[in-house]
Amino acid sequence: MAQNNAAQQTPFWYNLLLVCLKPLYRWKIKQRAESDVLFQQECIERFGPFQPPKNLNTLWFHVVSVGETNAAQPVIEHYLKLGHPVLVTNTTKTGQARAKSLFLKEPYLDLFQAVYLPVDQKPLLKQFFALYQPKILALVETEIWPNLIAEAQQQQIPCLLLNARLSEKSAKGYAKVSRLTKPMLQQLTWMLVQDSATQQRYVDLGLDQAKSQVVGNIKFDITAPTHFIEQAEQLKQDWPLAGRQIITLASTHAPEEGILLKQLQTHLHSNPNLLCIVVPRHPERFDEVYNGCQNLNLNTQRRSLKQRIEADTQVFLADSMGEMWLWYALSQACFVGGSLNEPGGGHNILEPMVLNVPTVIGPRYFNFQTIVDEFVAEQGILIGENAEQVVQQLLTCLDDSTQTQQLIQQAQLVLQRNQGSLQKHIQLLDHYLTVTDVS
Repeated sequence: MAQNNAAQQTPFWYNLLLVCLKPLYRWKIKQRAESDVLFQQECIERFGPFQPPKNLNTLWFHVVSVGETNAAQPVIEHYLKLGHPVLVTNTTKTGQARAKSLFLKEPYLDLFQAVYLPVDQKPLLKQFFALYQPKILALVETEIWPNLIAEAQQQQIPCLLLNARLSEKSAKGYAKVSRLTKPMLQQLTWMLVQDSATQQRYVDLGLDQAKSQVVGNIKFDITAPTHFIEQAEQLKQDWPLAGRQIITLASTHAPEEGILLKQLQTHLHSNPNLLCIVVPRHPERFDEVYNGCQNLNLNTQRRSLKQRIEADTQVFLADSMGEMWLWYALSQACFVGGSLNEPGGGHNILEPMVLNVPTVIGPRYFNFQTIVDEFVAEQGILIGENAEQVVQQLLTCLDDSTQTQQLIQQAQLVLQRNQGSLQKHIQLLDHYLTVTDVS
């Protein structure tokens, strides 16, 4: 679809800043790379000359990390099932691992490709667009880059922001660089937003309200992958899990695992049936978390070493990627991380709720404020002000079946009444796919 306005130039200071930060970015990639081969591969994807495309004329989704990948999953899957080629770009290592675990397999192997998003520099993006020749660029939730959007407009490719969210804190940050933010938003083709508060924040920053629509949060339309549920049932037979009370600490950041396990330590030693699965958010922290478990004298097994949960296991470190659904499916209660740490912000609470797992979070959940507020209003979630309170709430979920069942029922009410955003997203994408086919 042809864009109405010529792409606006990004400010000189922004492009100069990218040049200055590029060596630091490369150094950071090297620091976290597991091998020289993986380092070189990531550099090729981020800085060029880029991997050859599997397909041209793809539907290109840019998703930052795990949360955005999970949000986009039903949309991506819809188009793959229709035989449409899909390109996914990620910003984080965990996001790319999640995308590949979901789609880089039969029957989608020939249709699906996942690579890192190039650095937001004009020459790199021009080269990337020329190589991959996408039909549509669909950004998911909050990942907006000035040169990326400008290049999409320059190439006359529709640029859509899907499932858009914007916290008050982030909006204030964008407002400080209005000369960068306003032109960027004006060049978006269309935006589907989660709620009216988000829409107003974007309008205040320069978005034309006529190019946006409030459609709810697509995350409410997620369903648990069947193979993970089946795998969890198999593990219950293969591992000695009968009678175990299982708590999962999911998507945790420092120092969340440490302070929660310290509160759980006495209970884990006194109750042999109690088991804690810990799923750190970032893989570079796996060893750190394991050492913390050792320091607390907790019998710990590791997924990465292909160890299983034994009868005397107190902590199971799920130091793998792309298996969160599996650990939720084994759980009887969970804590969703990124909500006790500073500054926090929270992570997706809907995945455990879809599996009827009672959910506890900390007080810092501003990234999911609207979603959490709705569950709070319906008493479908528990919020602990500190680690001690979180642990008490988790243990109550294990011991008080009446209260737990009520919590699950209320959460299900919220989930059911918010479904339907997925179809609205598909309708929008279908519209622009039709337009680009005609053009």
